[in-house]
Amino acid sequence: MTDHTDDASRTEAFFTLHHRLPRQSPGSDATTRRLLALAGPLPDRPRVLDLGCGPGRAALLLAAEAGAEVTAVDLHQPFLDELREAAVARGLGDRVRTVRADMGDLAGPGFPAGSFDLIWAEGSAYCIGFDTAVRDWQRLLAPGGAMMISECVWTTDAPSAGARDFWARNGSLRTLPETTAAAVAAGCTVDAVLLQPESDWDEYYVPLAERVGSTAPGAPGMEWALAATREELAVRRDHGTEYGYAAYVLRPADPRWRTRPETPEDRAAVHAVNTAAFPTRGEADLVDALRADTGAWLPELGRIAEAPDGSPAAYALLTRCRVGDAPALALAPVATSPVYQRQGAGQAVVRAVLDGARVRGEALVLVLGHPEYYPRFGFVPASRYGIRPGFEVPDGAMMALVLDDSVPVPAGVIRYPAAFGV
Repeated sequence: MTDHTDDASRTEAFFTLHHRLPRQSPGSDATTRRLLALAGPLPDRPRVLDLGCGPGRAALLLAAEAGAEVTAVDLHQPFLDELREAAVARGLGDRVRTVRADMGDLAGPGFPAGSFDLIWAEGSAYCIGFDTAVRDWQRLLAPGGAMMISECVWTTDAPSAGARDFWARNGSLRTLPETTAAAVAAGCTVDAVLLQPESDWDEYYVPLAERVGSTAPGAPGMEWALAATREELAVRRDHGTEYGYAAYVLRPADPRWRTRPETPEDRAAVHAVNTAAFPTRGEADLVDALRADTGAWLPELGRIAEAPDGSPAAYALLTRCRVGDAPALALAPVATSPVYQRQGAGQAVVRAVLDGARVRGEALVLVLGHPEYYPRFGFVPASRYGIRPGFEVPDGAMMALVLDDSVPVPAGVIRYPAAFGV
């Protein structure tokens, strides 16, 4: 039997099938809380824009637990009505405002530039495209603001034919590094990436599967909606290890500093920046020695923040090291010319080199540095993972940053390139 119903009937059937389900995409309160922590610190009463909010599970949590003033946007009025009803019932009516609007055309609601501290989009940005969302929404952020946008990605470099066929018909996927590169190209830096756990899919799909099993196909478009949903559930069952949702915490790149990979023409200037930034020539000579080590040097992971004349104002370098036998990256040195210190150049170049590592698909970065500086980039004591250097240092000074939490974090002793002399 062929379903000849029109698109409007199919859309209505889809929404009927999803009506009053607890979630409209993979997620959980635990994941929302974790992402909220990664997006911080936030003001005491942050202004949050929840785009594609659905029935508002995340909006309610953000209002209740972050004390946020949430503007929740969706095109489907019944979802907004459901959210409004729940907000009032929970005593959050004064903290949640619903707006019926298209997330791809936010000029209509008249949101001024810089009017939100946090933009939240769980499983919804695909409606207008991840790249478009990242590029267009950042104008709405106040200084220091962040965006949390989740996107479905391949979690394998060789997806099966069945998975590829389904996603070719339902929105093409990219790998995690490719999606990261798109976020950077759209003008953002990446604070964190979280690959959502399988339990988040269960929270979405278990109630949906029960609804499918109890719904008759009689209404216009419902036969199509049921068939499409059954296929989606079957693809997840058979190929779920091949794709997943990655949640990105993003911030607009600092417009004061253009960053780029170093080139051979920069070598003398990079040497000069490192010499000027440190009391001895040790760091400058270290960079020169690492360049000669083909097992350690990764050409695209020496990054520069440019001064107004295009010369290096700041420099950061990642080279190959190991934890036991597992590959990792060592961040050293990080140097800013004294003329440009305390102006954001150092932070800009560190964020740029970490983004470069994510685009390469690297999983772990290690740094021996100031414990009050590097945590702003997400670094934590390496000892939390059982990682330690082969020499004595204060525990808080040896730090690690996990770039890809789908890869097991190795434990053991750090093996630096020979140029480090340790």
